[in-house]
Amino acid sequence: MSASFRYRLRLATGFMEEATQDYAQEHWRSVMDNAQLAVENAAKAVLALVGPVGRTHFPAPLLREVVDDNLVPQPQHQSVLRLATLAEYLGIDVHIQTDYGDEVAGLTPWELFDKEDAEQALAMAGEAVSLARQIGHAIINGS
Repeated sequence: MSASFRYRLRLATGFMEEATQDYAQEHWRSVMDNAQLAVENAAKAVLALVGPVGRTHFPAPLLREVVDDNLVPQPQHQSVLRLATLAEYLGIDVHIQTDYGDEVAGLTPWELFDKEDAEQALAMAGEAVSLARQIGHAIINGS
């Protein structure tokens, strides 16, 4: 198993665990921030299976290229595309909003997100980490 894949998967898992803890404490902004990082690192874990991972907060297009270029086995294409969709939804916009809020509307990060947003982000992060683990297992084991 690729050392970079394992590292990114550990990052994704750690951010997922923090998002879960933040949810229990009703820290909605922190849930969003950690869920976004969990999804981003889950996506980067899959990218690490096919080559070096660059510094980006927007891995979704790179995942789509992996599928378009047939760099992962065909049975994994749908899972990789689903991971790309999750990475788009919890992508760079959410990353920026969790840090800076919405300057135009004058809303701080704590005013932007609520329990419903956090629940959805937490579910997406869990799915992304699970997908990355499943894709990695399939690719590494040749299935």
